[in-house]
Amino acid sequence: MITEHQRFIPFVYKLIAGLVVFAGMFIVSMAFGAADVTVKDVWLALTSHAVGDKISIIRLPREIAGIFVGAALAVSGAIMQGMTRNPLADPGLLGLTAGANAALAFTIAFIPSANYFGITIACFIGAAVGASIVFGIGAVKKGGFSPLRIVLAGAAVSAFLYAISEGIGIYFKISKDVSMWTAGGLIGTSWGQLQVIAPFITIGILISLFLSRQLTILSLSEEVAVGLGQKTTQIKTVLFIIIILLAGASVALVGNMAFIGLMIPHIVRAIVGTDYRFIVPMSAIIGAVFMLFADTLGRTINSPYETPVAAIVAMMGLPFFLFIIRKGGNAFS
Repeated sequence: MITEHQRFIPFVYKLIAGLVVFAGMFIVSMAFGAADVTVKDVWLALTSHAVGDKISIIRLPREIAGIFVGAALAVSGAIMQGMTRNPLADPGLLGLTAGANAALAFTIAFIPSANYFGITIACFIGAAVGASIVFGIGAVKKGGFSPLRIVLAGAAVSAFLYAISEGIGIYFKISKDVSMWTAGGLIGTSWGQLQVIAPFITIGILISLFLSRQLTILSLSEEVAVGLGQKTTQIKTVLFIIIILLAGASVALVGNMAFIGLMIPHIVRAIVGTDYRFIVPMSAIIGAVFMLFADTLGRTINSPYETPVAAIVAMMGLPFFLFIIRKGGNAFS
């Protein structure tokens, strides 16, 4: 619940606080790992080439990737929850990431010469197909877009698409290559990959900010949106494309990463309320903070070995998911 005191705190103060936490988490994520470095080393890595190989070449690109992926998954989850009015909506639960993974496996098997841009496009297509199948199944029956039915359809379709991905990996003996993508980690992220992925995520988030007012109205009621003169079909189409861009780009960069898109929007609504003009930017910031935290935890809890980020996110996300179900989706509203 949002207290009366919280309601009177201007959003700009909350935004500044979020940015301060983000900056602090970024410094922590750069400083801690298998090889701990000082804050001075982090500063030199960001402002010069004095600490080249140790930080700026290896750790900096993966943390920037974590920022983009966390922001992309959180914003896409917020858009999905607002657009479908489904508190359980999440790219990892509704077939997007599974579809992107299946498309990635197809691409590696049948177009082995595909470059990173080609793989990214394949992930976009796969995300669109996966989500379309889930929503298609949900729309078969009247009233099919209930939260429970959509989640069940998402689970079934995701399991099917993951099985296809695994089957392709085994049959074509590319399981190792597919697993490198689907393990859900930031290891080995390069500047070249970021140059391909970052523009898609940036464009998607900027457009979602531009449409945040329409999304707020859409989240209230379809009838209200139509009554206020919104072109709901066009807005939903654009928002759906944004979700595909954000989820597909994230999978192309780090593989499977469920629950971030579910958790972060709920937490953000407890901070800023239900207006998506505030939810979208704050989700991007908190999502980036969460991903940096998960990656730092993965690099430090069993150092010098690395714990998969996807496992850490899942351990935090599953109890959260069950808690949201138990509260009927209104635990943080």
